[in-house]
Parts: sequence; structure tokens; C-alpha cells
Amino acid sequence: MSTFTDIQTPAACSTPPRIGFVSLGCPKALVDSEVILTQLRAEGYETSKTFSGADLVIVNTCGFIDDAVRESLDTIGEALAENGKVIVTGCLGAKTDAASGQNLVSKIHPKVLAVTGPHATEEVLQQVHLHLPRPHDPFSDLVPEAGIKLTPKHYAYLKISEGCNHRCTFCIIPGMRGDLVSRPIGEVMRQAEALVRAGVKELLVISQDTSAYGVDLKYRTDFVNGRPVRTRMTQLCEELGRLGVWVRLHYVYPYPHVDEVLPLMAEGKILPYLDIPFQHSHPEVLKRMKRPACGERNLERIAHWRKICPDLTIRSTFITGFPGETEQEFEHLLEFLHEAQLDRVGCFAYSEVEGAAANTLPGMVPEPLRQERKDRLMQAQAQISKNRLQRLVGRRLQVIVDSANAQGGIGRSFADAPEIDGIVQIAPADRPSRKYKVGDIISVRISEATDHDLLGYPA
Repeated sequence: MSTFTDIQTPAACSTPPRIGFVSLGCPKALVDSEVILTQLRAEGYETSKTFSGADLVIVNTCGFIDDAVRESLDTIGEALAENGKVIVTGCLGAKTDAASGQNLVSKIHPKVLAVTGPHATEEVLQQVHLHLPRPHDPFSDLVPEAGIKLTPKHYAYLKISEGCNHRCTFCIIPGMRGDLVSRPIGEVMRQAEALVRAGVKELLVISQDTSAYGVDLKYRTDFVNGRPVRTRMTQLCEELGRLGVWVRLHYVYPYPHVDEVLPLMAEGKILPYLDIPFQHSHPEVLKRMKRPACGERNLERIAHWRKICPDLTIRSTFITGFPGETEQEFEHLLEFLHEAQLDRVGCFAYSEVEGAAANTLPGMVPEPLRQERKDRLMQAQAQISKNRLQRLVGRRLQVIVDSANAQGGIGRSFADAPEIDGIVQIAPADRPSRKYKVGDIISVRISEATDHDLLGYPA
């Protein structure tokens, strides 16, 4: 995901300094960008939609996979060429060159003003102040209570923790973002309430490991509107479920206590949706990945969850061609997909990430075979997804509208997270009084399903 944004400040006696801002990578990086932009707005800065129109540029980078690294480095280079004054932050800022040990960004782009790592808001602001002094006192300006958002007004990401305690062999995120650090539940809920007051209709809960929320704090009790509440995933879901908006859970590991949130989904308190990155199914592959899960047990969990909440949508991601993966192990993964009947699936052909422990594992799978297995997996999943969507044909669903015009609209059901899942194509309203707009949650009768999307009419 990349986002280039523009904010305006109240009129001032002189032209406020302007900052170009590009946010690359995952929703967690997007939240970091929102925090930085909120503070910049509070301090009176404006932002520019172009590099050339800015006094300084900030690039929030991604450094997880090779394609993301290249995109980040190319964006930094473009900003330097068009502007010349660039501050770099984010995950790529924490990476070093394997050969020299030098900071990778500084080595490739030595003219950048400063480089910081992820969730380094204070360091970024310090560098902005150094190279582009703030125009006025931050206490003299009004900032929206919910802060500056880079998402559409009707949905927002709610980051509940940073870092991760796992050491998956294909992942370098703990090395960049550190171990798990949970936000106290009172702080999270104050932000969620502010977002809802600002008009947000859907909260997307994100972290590196949502199921582990509060482990580092030993589930310490905090206060939500004067009530003592434990900083724990189940209690957080209960509290968010009181807000009267859609609540969607991402990055959930299938720990036993996840069972506790299924009744909340069945009761309509939070959306019946789980984003669980299984990554593989075969025990030996999972062991080489150092994943905290077992494929056979996951099938039991899925069946149990669907008994509690039949409407549950499960999305997941998988890696094909992981070092040592045999054809038999890959066939085991295909069989898992047919048994699990997952609703939404993303897949990556294994990519060697600099610094990942998996790079040293024996049995590296040839790249063409990694890609071929990915294609086979996605072809198998397309039919599964289509069959799962067919069960919704004829039903009336609540759909949140993401875009609308005279030709109809595009929205999402409970089964669709923005940008990563399918959509609901909505036919035009049959009369002016039923016209809908972005952010509305409307009733739609589903008339047709494709491999990944739904079509319907306002009901």
C-alpha cells in the first residue's frame, strides 16, 4: 500500500512550511504515518501532494520482502531527485547491508537528511524540526480528536501493539520492530471511541500478533470509562463490541483463547471474520518455519469455530516453495485447503529476505517451481472461494459503501476487508430516496457470485 496525502492548516500570517509524505507498506506502517501526520498538523505544518512543491519529504518505508525494499528505495531516489531534502523512516530504515554492516538506506542514498526505524515518531519529528523549524506553538492549533487519517473517513486501522515474540524463520520483523509491546486497553479504547465520534463505521484491529495482546503486560488491568478491564484480546473485543460499529480482527494466531471471541461474532458484537496467517499445513514445514501452530489441530479448530458461528469468514496467507518443501508436503497443503474451505486466501512464492534464518536452510526450491506451486494453489483456491461465496447468493447482507455514482456502487460485506478481499458490486438505487453514499451501511440482496466478488441490489 502506498499513500500520498494532503492536509491543510488554518490560515496563518505567513505561508506554513510544506512537507511531502509517502507511506509505503502494511497497515501498521500506515498507522505510524497517521501519528506523524497528526503531530505535524498540530504543529502547523502543511503537506504537499508533490515532491517538488514541498520544503521537505518524509518517506515511510517497508523492508519486509525484496519487492517492497525496491519500491522503497526507488521512492527515496525519486524524492531526492525532485526535492533533495528527504527524511526516511520505517522498517527499511532498520536494515543494514549484509556485506558492509552499513545502514542500507544511507549506503544507497547517502544524501538523505536522516534515517530512522519503525515507530520512531519522536525521532522523525526531531529531524523535521532540525531541517524545517515548526511554524508556531502546537498548543495554539486545533487538531481533529481522532488525528489525521490516511484511510477513507468511514474506516480506520486500530493498532493495539507493536513487535512480535515469535521468531519465524522467514520473517525479519522482530529484528526491525522488536518484541511484543501491547498498548494498555484504556488507551486503545480512548482512541477507538475518538474514531467512532469522528464518523468511523469500521475499525480494523491490527498488530503483529493480535492473539498475544496483553501477554507482555501480564494482562494487566486498566480502566475503560472508569471500569477495570484486563488488557487481553477477549476483553478488548468485548469493549469494542459495545461501540456499535463494525470491528474486524486481523493477524490472529489460532491460540486456544481465540475460541472465546467466536460467541461475540455469533451475537453480532464483532464481525464474523478472522484473518489468520497459517502459512502452511504440513508439520515438518511448520517446524522449519518455527510457526506456533499445527496443521491438523487447525482443521479441528476451524470446524469448532464454524459450529459456534456458521457465518464465520476466514482469510489466510500461505507460502509455497519454502526451503525443503517436497511435492508431498505441498500436496498436503492443497488437501488442507480442500478440508479447511477457507473463504479468502493470499499466497506468496517463497522469497529470500536478507537476514532471514530460512535463507540458510537446506533444500532451496527452484524459483520456477515455487511460482508454479503458487499458481496451482491459487487455482485450487479460486474454486473453493467461489463455492463459499455461492452460499451468500439470495441472502440479504449489510454492506458498507466504499464508492458510489450514478452507475451504482462498490462496497464490502462482513466477509471483505478493504484492499485485500473481494467486493460487493451494488446496482443503482431504484429510486432517489434510496440513494446511498460513501460510508453508508445498506442492505443488499445478493444476486450473483464470481470467484472472489458478489453482485447485488439494494434491498
